[in-house]
Amino acid sequence: MRLAPNGQGRAAGGGLDHKLSACGGHGKRSLGVLNGPGSLLSSCCKPGTALVQRCRPWQNASRSGTKPQRRNATVRVVHYAAYLVVRSFVCVLQALRMETCQVVTAGLATLFADVFKIRRAVIDDNLRHAFPEMPERERRQVVWRMWNHLFTLIVEIAHAPRKIHDTNWRDFLVLHNADTLTRLGLGDRPIVIVSAHFGNFEMAGYLLAILGFPTYTVARTLDNPYIDAFLNRFRSRTGQHMIPKRGGYDQIVEVLARGRIMTFLADQYAGSKGCFVEFFGRPASTHKAIALFALANDAPLVVGYARRQKRPLHYDLVIESVADPRSGEEHVSSVPGLTQWYTRELERVIRAAPDQYWWIHRRWKDTRPAKKRQKQAA
Repeated sequence: MRLAPNGQGRAAGGGLDHKLSACGGHGKRSLGVLNGPGSLLSSCCKPGTALVQRCRPWQNASRSGTKPQRRNATVRVVHYAAYLVVRSFVCVLQALRMETCQVVTAGLATLFADVFKIRRAVIDDNLRHAFPEMPERERRQVVWRMWNHLFTLIVEIAHAPRKIHDTNWRDFLVLHNADTLTRLGLGDRPIVIVSAHFGNFEMAGYLLAILGFPTYTVARTLDNPYIDAFLNRFRSRTGQHMIPKRGGYDQIVEVLARGRIMTFLADQYAGSKGCFVEFFGRPASTHKAIALFALANDAPLVVGYARRQKRPLHYDLVIESVADPRSGEEHVSSVPGLTQWYTRELERVIRAAPDQYWWIHRRWKDTRPAKKRQKQAA
């Protein structure tokens, strides 16, 4: 679940798959709001300091020049121009009624799915392998509905801050397995929530924070810093915190040690060194760090999501299933077993509403050496 200020925390530790053996720690949850001056990120995730190297005057002179400065200035101008376009587009969406926005999203879906056929080869290949029994006509309908879903997601992000609040969330949200969420959320153990690019994953963290369960979510920092800050202002509006994907390892360990809630989107390609598990009948490289964080911190691993109902801005917020390291069950005793478990759970969720999943990812790339592939297949 994705879903604050864009903390530029300690860069030590590299990406999520670095220093995996070092993760661990336990802690008690301290109740209270996690945003603001006394929050976890503001107290323990300070910007790193750059190492300043002194150069001799002639070295500075030889390296000086206006080209890099001009190039950086040009990039900033381009980024800011793109930000202004995005802000203007969001302002237009906010000025329109939701019914009008639905007409716009339907038109954009037709352009992307049927006219320009954006990433059509990847989407068709993914759907053919995931649903080999599905007729081609039905696959085309799923493609169109997927694009309509993606554009509707953007519209919902634009409208949500003005319409969904802590006083009226019951008008927009149906909470499933609320007792499980309450029991885990008010306990003294950390929680790892795993989801996918399914439903409105951006709204999932937004809604959880409204319910009083602020989360910390790992996300890639966007290349455009202005758009990145704009998106994170939405994410943090209700108390959600973002941790950068690169350099966020230490922050994740700290969050779990303090008994907080960490959320991850676990459905993207993890490279040749990932944990290969079955996903829609094919080996898929999956980040092993998620399962390792749960096991090392004695944290229940929860599969959850926010699935859109028939109307925009109306959701089913679902706690689908829970794997507890203390249960002694076989699938929670190892990283591969736990990774396969939550991947299978996510597949089951996606099969129930395939048009709300991002089929645009190259999820099933397999760059392992041939011998390793044959060994795992055997």
